[in-house]
Amino acid sequence: MQDIHIFERLRKGETVPFNDPEYPHIRKECGDTRKLLVQLNNSTDPAEIREILGKITNSQIDAGTGIFTPFHINYGKNTKLGKNVFINFGCTFLDLGGITLEDNVMLAPNVRLLSEGHPLPAEKRQALTVGHIHLKKNVWVGANATITQGVTIGENSVVAAGAVVTKDVPDNVVVGGIPAKIIKHITDSV
Repeated sequence: MQDIHIFERLRKGETVPFNDPEYPHIRKECGDTRKLLVQLNNSTDPAEIREILGKITNSQIDAGTGIFTPFHINYGKNTKLGKNVFINFGCTFLDLGGITLEDNVMLAPNVRLLSEGHPLPAEKRQALTVGHIHLKKNVWVGANATITQGVTIGENSVVAAGAVVTKDVPDNVVVGGIPAKIIKHITDSV
């Protein structure tokens, strides 16, 4: 079997057209992930859910991590989860560009982490672009928020419900709106 390089090419930021000779490997791998998602989303046992998610991500999932189903992910092997992560109902990860959630990250219902997109010019749009998403320690993302490709959310920061985050967020702030902007700085005092 020949080596498949398309996943490495994507992780390095290469734009890959849909007619690339290796593109069928993406469809196959995503199909395999969907089979595991059927099992994951039909389980009610937290340990079994973590075990199946470990197969999807090809990693060990911390016992302190909780996932409420349904959960949606297209590839899985480019997602890295820290300890004590919580993923609520209906979250969606498109992870061909990579998604990292550090320790104590919390995602409310229907959060979307979209590390993938397409070029803007119509004549180039039939291609895949990617950018790594990184949520640092203690990040809390509110319900129905969307984080787009290439965005890093700083430690202890909060993304308000319904926000669309298209640019990096510094540590210790609350961002909200479309597109998200800093609306508050977080201090240790209440």
